[in-house]
Amino acid sequence: MSAVPESPVVGFEPDEIRTGEPTRSARLKWVVVVDVALAPGPAANAVVCATAATATRVPGLLGPDAVDAAGTVHPGLPWAGCTVLGASAPQLADLRAKALAAPGVHVADVPGAAQRTRVYDEYRTEVAAAEALDYLAVSVVGPRNRVDKIVGRLRLLA
Repeated sequence: MSAVPESPVVGFEPDEIRTGEPTRSARLKWVVVVDVALAPGPAANAVVCATAATATRVPGLLGPDAVDAAGTVHPGLPWAGCTVLGASAPQLADLRAKALAAPGVHVADVPGAAQRTRVYDEYRTEVAAAEALDYLAVSVVGPRNRVDKIVGRLRLLA
């Protein structure tokens, strides 16, 4: 199997992390779009998987830990926010293609194989053999105006 080329790093520089400002002031916008036809459990799973794949690859996306009055540490959350939108399966495929073509945009996707398999190597084998993938969720991080253009007028997941 050939190696996947590294995508350009999309993220925040340390001086761009401004946790005291509204999320709309952040240079980058993060959205996760999920197939509206999925039942609540599979939809939540797809969003979590796309989010995990994004949070580990986009520097500066997570804010500093929070500490409560008792001294308990709560791991950092996305300081710039994350919006979860809904789309049809064809819209997801189109959105993913547009996001991949956009410069300076991070894309993480969850193909249907992720929920059809229970062994990670089987997931990778199914993806490698597929000529076309079905997508359950797509996570996109990039410049606010570019992300807005990619997701168009999709609605919040209801």
